Amino acid sequence: MQAGLRIPRGVAMLALAGSMCVVLLDSSMVNLAGRSIRDGLGLSAGELTGVVNAYLVAFAGLLLLGGRLADVLGGRKVFLTGMALYVAASVVCALAVNAPMLIAGRIGQGAGAAIVIPSALAIVLALYTTAAERTRALGTWGAVAGLGSLLGVSVGGLLTDAVGWQSVFWTPVPLGVITGIVVWRSVPSIGGRPGRFDALGAITITVAISALALGMIAASEVGWDSPVAVIGIVAGLAFLAAFVVVEHRSAHPLVPLGVFRRKPVATAGTVTLLLGATLSSLFFFLPLYQQDELGMSALAAGMAQIPIAVSIIIASGLAPLLAQRVGVPNALRIALIVELAGILWLTANPATGLSVHLVGSFLLIGTGLGLGLVNATAMAVRDSADGEAGLLSGLVNATQQLGGAIGLAALAGIAIGAGGEHGDVAFTTAFLGASALLVIAFATTLLTKPDRATA
Repeated sequence: MQAGLRIPRGVAMLALAGSMCVVLLDSSMVNLAGRSIRDGLGLSAGELTGVVNAYLVAFAGLLLLGGRLADVLGGRKVFLTGMALYVAASVVCALAVNAPMLIAGRIGQGAGAAIVIPSALAIVLALYTTAAERTRALGTWGAVAGLGSLLGVSVGGLLTDAVGWQSVFWTPVPLGVITGIVVWRSVPSIGGRPGRFDALGAITITVAISALALGMIAASEVGWDSPVAVIGIVAGLAFLAAFVVVEHRSAHPLVPLGVFRRKPVATAGTVTLLLGATLSSLFFFLPLYQQDELGMSALAAGMAQIPIAVSIIIASGLAPLLAQRVGVPNALRIALIVELAGILWLTANPATGLSVHLVGSFLLIGTGLGLGLVNATAMAVRDSADGEAGLLSGLVNATQQLGGAIGLAALAGIAIGAGGEHGDVAFTTAFLGASALLVIAFATTLLTKPDRATA
């Protein structure tokens, strides 16, 4: 691929990472606009969770298929198709006049992102072929992605207060078009590898994730013992089991189960699943906590979260250096400890608005996220063989989004249930639940032996 580039691969790398920046920019802004969306469309806390999870479910359910499409059809073609879908769905969200229309648009955004992200990452892994190059490239990827979060929290609150919640969906439209044009001009069209698509596997995993998430969302509204919640969760688990059976029997599986016999891939997948649950739930609850409990406006809440985004950018850039010094597994453990310390500090923070305690906890949270996501991804994909780039990148991103969808639904159900009859949110319960997930993630990393020559 390198020989066919018309511009330096570093420029192509920035353009591809820019697609992740656009997706995270919009996600950050949507989280900040959550209260305005809830008030503008008259949603309950559970319905707002449904709007957020509609995106996560589509994203998680289709990421594996998106990665497979990139491998078989070629990265650039698939990337441009996904970006077009994402932009079109953003327009639908911006024009939404009720919850069903907004949810439909969010599903489209999730599907588009599920195609864009693994295809972009597959191209990056084709540009950078050695383990050391890939770890450094992933550091750049994480830093640019962190820039999306930074812009999201700094601009999202301003746009929401000044223009309205619809503006957060209009913003990615021109940015997505520009990113698509740059990638089209900077990355050559490369043919894919022969293969078939595992449609049944894609259907079963998407239905499984959807049923689990919807069952847990229903639990937050009508109770964990309600028929809707029980049926959703049971059906989700049944389809997960069916997915495993389908993949085991398929000649061209969406996820070759043999990859999980590689301890680094299995460990990284589990940790990424739990990090995804922590990240999605945290950034759903934080803006509500800041506005409902600390009395901040959307703009003030966004500006207060800038330390998180800045520390994600810095930590993502430093992640390869830390991995080179102590090894990827140890770097991942350090990241989890730092993030856990930040969330526990946040939980102990008195409800007094912006303070040293709040800023300090945000800095630790962002640092842990930046170090953790880069090193978890590096652990999974650094030794990928030819034709596996899309698969493994899709797998890593899918586990993160799967964790996000199910983790958010579960923690929202628990926190809203603990909040009482009026649908309030018990934020302390939510933050402690996220902390418990990080403890489990840390325990998982102990299954992988330390190494030193990893970056």
